[in-house]
Amino acid sequence: MNEQCDILNINKIFDILPHRYPFLLVDRILNVKNFKSLQAIKNCTMNEPHFQGHFIKEPIFPGVLIIESMVQASGILIYKSTGKLNINKLYYFVGIDNARFKKVVIPGDQIIINVTFLQFKRNLLVFKNTATVDKQIICQSKIIFAKKI
Repeated sequence: MNEQCDILNINKIFDILPHRYPFLLVDRILNVKNFKSLQAIKNCTMNEPHFQGHFIKEPIFPGVLIIESMVQASGILIYKSTGKLNINKLYYFVGIDNARFKKVVIPGDQIIINVTFLQFKRNLLVFKNTATVDKQIICQSKIIFAKKI
């Protein structure tokens, strides 16, 4: 596989991830280095359904959805690094370590997700994820995937 890839727009992301609105939480891939790193965008807009109830007078993007967007970005890095999806080559999200939230995300913010491959041990893939808005860290974590056996 190529070391670098072109920007992936939403149509190419649809070809990789099975998620669809309202649960597709990655809008664009800016950069991929296979088996190394990925940079993705999640645009937060007021018309997303979770803003209607989280919280009404001060809408914020739920932390659990920030984590899910980082998981989806990590999944795209796995796909781009290992090739086409195949039922025998699936990796499942199995854990998160050291998740820390530093700031809130509000409608109109653009989250930049940086995924860094850390290690492959036995059947586990471990990634470091950092999400930023305006170059300020909003969330960091380690995300773990396990290969389907």
